[in-house]
Amino acid sequence: MPSYKANDRKSERPRPARPLISIVAPCYNEEDAVAPFAKAVQAVLEGADFDYEILFIEDGSADGTRDQLVALSKTRPRVRVIVFSRNFGKEAALSAGLDHARGDAVVVIDVDLQDPPALIGEFVAKWREGYDVVYGARADRSSDGAAKRVSAEGFYRLFNRISKIKLPEDAGDFRLIDRRVVRALNALPERSRFMKGLFAWAGFPAVGVPYVRPERAAGETKFSFWKLWNFALDGIVSFSTAPLRIWSYIGVVIAFLSFIYASIIIIRTAIMGVDVPGYASLLVVVLFFGSVQLISVGVLGEYIARLFAEVKRRPIYLVDEIYGADLEKGAGRLVETVDAAYTENSGS
Repeated sequence: MPSYKANDRKSERPRPARPLISIVAPCYNEEDAVAPFAKAVQAVLEGADFDYEILFIEDGSADGTRDQLVALSKTRPRVRVIVFSRNFGKEAALSAGLDHARGDAVVVIDVDLQDPPALIGEFVAKWREGYDVVYGARADRSSDGAAKRVSAEGFYRLFNRISKIKLPEDAGDFRLIDRRVVRALNALPERSRFMKGLFAWAGFPAVGVPYVRPERAAGETKFSFWKLWNFALDGIVSFSTAPLRIWSYIGVVIAFLSFIYASIIIIRTAIMGVDVPGYASLLVVVLFFGSVQLISVGVLGEYIARLFAEVKRRPIYLVDEIYGADLEKGAGRLVETVDAAYTENSGS
């Protein structure tokens, strides 16, 4: 089983005797998974030697997920629900969860039960040992198809080869994060977020816990091959400038080959006289160099598009409403307007 440690040291900061653990669960079109997830989490955490809250991030679902979560917040005092004004994506939902979590540590987990809630207790135990980040590392990927296994392995190898930040292999978003790591991530100003990379970038004491990921308990995955491709592209562009360097090297190589070819033509013309160039070879050369130029422009465009998004400084997400109980003040419904959310998240 592949394993990875960000470092071997442990934090010497004392942990609270009875900490508050925030469970952050992003939701998008998961109406069939909400109830089984809540039941499984409660069964695991009831009677634990720590307090907990469950924070659902409702990411603009088009089904009955919002109604399920609101109903849950009215019957379970430890549940809060952050409702987005529209779908902003999982990375934004994770950012919102870290913004609104109140725990001494935060556990990020999916609601499809492929991230086993039973591991939360082990995560907390490792956290108490001194690790600020405890992540789930998949012991095998037999539940995935062959194409997904190969593409995932290729992504991790490519990312770790070209980026200074190294991702734990076969580790997703399922992890526990200490409060000081949460504060560090919340302080980052960037809008285009690749959370797996940001978790690794923080660089605090970390350790992996191996587990076997089961099949989905309900619903269907929201990640198509195209979405996964774009997700991988976001990660590479966010944490490496290697694609830009690669095309610089390609340009140098092509220029060198062009110089050699031009020298051959000059010498051949001087010795044998002027000949009529072939149409086919000329067309091939034009198409080849045209495609190289378009690809290089596309690589530049990926970086420029992210600069464009950062310069506009739009908030990562907008909150429509917040439902649930306040642990200090009792049950109630809290409402945050879009204007207030914009002001808070834009840093103005």
